[in-house]
Amino acid sequence: MKETQLMDDDELICLLRKGDESSFTEIYSRYWDKLYFIAYKLLRDTSTAEEIVQEVFLTLWKKRESLSIKSINPYLAAMTRYAVYRQAAQMKNSKRQENILGILNVEAFLEIDIDHKILLEIITDMSNKLPEKCRLVFQYNKLQDLSLADVAEKLNISQKTAEGHLTKALRIIRASFDNPMSDALLFVLTVHFFIK
Repeated sequence: MKETQLMDDDELICLLRKGDESSFTEIYSRYWDKLYFIAYKLLRDTSTAEEIVQEVFLTLWKKRESLSIKSINPYLAAMTRYAVYRQAAQMKNSKRQENILGILNVEAFLEIDIDHKILLEIITDMSNKLPEKCRLVFQYNKLQDLSLADVAEKLNISQKTAEGHLTKALRIIRASFDNPMSDALLFVLTVHFFIK
């Protein structure tokens, strides 16, 4: 067994920043399937989803020295979602885009170019105002991409209870959209957190 397979994500990130190829290979093997699932779930297109994931890993390698990564799992998931959004913007005039975005407000979406850190800050701020259990379930599930089963186990509650807390959290956050928020930002937040 390779030494990198025994390392945790923080150790791999540290080595990655130094240009260690074996740490990059290990991150790639740990997260490729998960990122592909995220891209495919949004695109419903195998080859485009694969291209998106390759692009994410290429960016990770090219910018490895300058990236500020606290936790690789949500970081890569966010990179993948935004790569999907950029891909959709590039397909602005094609029939394929209509299939991907359906009846959603495409024009508002295409005009927005929001950095994932800003988006995560907005959602984190909103989720920090939730009741304790709702906040934990929301943040573990939507910000850290843990499954509801994993969240339930982590919080020592039933999966049904976790689902209830998540539903309540999403309802509270959606209700907060009543204040003046641009349609484009609302669209991105909806795709990013509510269509999962």
